[in-house]
Amino acid sequence: MHAFSFFKRCVLTLGLVLPLLGLAQNWPNKPIKWIIPYPPGGITDSATRMVLQKVQEQTGWTIVVENKPGANSILGADFVARSAPDGYTFLTVIGAHAANATLYAGRLPYDVVKSFAPVSLVGVAPLLMTVNNNLSVKDAKELIAYTKANPGKVSFGSSGVGAAAHLTQELFKQVSGADMVHVPYKGTAPALNDLMGGSLQILTDTPSALMPHVRSGKIKAMAVFSAKRLPGLADVPTITEAGGPAIEGSTWVLFLAPSATPRDIVNRLSAETAKAINTPEMKARFESLGIEPGGITPEQSAKFLDDEIAKWAKVIAAAGVKAE
Repeated sequence: MHAFSFFKRCVLTLGLVLPLLGLAQNWPNKPIKWIIPYPPGGITDSATRMVLQKVQEQTGWTIVVENKPGANSILGADFVARSAPDGYTFLTVIGAHAANATLYAGRLPYDVVKSFAPVSLVGVAPLLMTVNNNLSVKDAKELIAYTKANPGKVSFGSSGVGAAAHLTQELFKQVSGADMVHVPYKGTAPALNDLMGGSLQILTDTPSALMPHVRSGKIKAMAVFSAKRLPGLADVPTITEAGGPAIEGSTWVLFLAPSATPRDIVNRLSAETAKAINTPEMKARFESLGIEPGGITPEQSAKFLDDEIAKWAKVIAAAGVKAE
């Protein structure tokens, strides 16, 4: 009886696995749907489309990109988590995906880790801290001193509660002891307008969003939250070079699949992603956006995500950040 039960379990398992193996061998034989859980136009959208265009050129595959914004990326992520794990639906996530594990603990319709299979870390964009032209500080060391001498009078903006820029600035506060007040905005654009207008003192965001305004003299660059200077921003010091604490903060772009997607498909897409990212053309385009290229394995990508979840969970807890 026990032997027969074991045989039945083996047959059932094979019945589930063999169709997926067949999928992997013939994949892809129809268009692939790619979900970006943010509006068009930002660094997430741009980086995803650039890489996928190159992947299509390399392979001849058809990849249809769909923007599905809403609920701090949760809407799009949930759609992919619920999709069939057949290699025809994928997802792009950024730093908010790691933060959501803590910000929405117990309230997400999916598990940030278990519901997905990491494909590849596409790239990391270290964040840039800028200040308005009226703030009379020349580096991070003077900025920290100024905030301590003027408690509660210096505000920093972000594109929203739990955004990578918000959490990086909270980490900066925790480590340096800087006295700053967070002002969340609905996106980077309104925060940038207030920074240039003088009503906001500090704004941290991606170099691609802020550097055009630094170059035009409308705002001042303080430092990048990275261990080394960025090739495209060689004149901007790192946070430690500017007299600040040795911390790093970035947004990043990561490709995911539904968790049970066949490993052969995940590995193949990961390899094609790495091949696309490492072309001279893509490296140059990434450099212009302040993105450090990725292209690592699914296993390395999984570890990267785990580390980011743990890092920002500590910051969120220490700062008492609550989701809006």
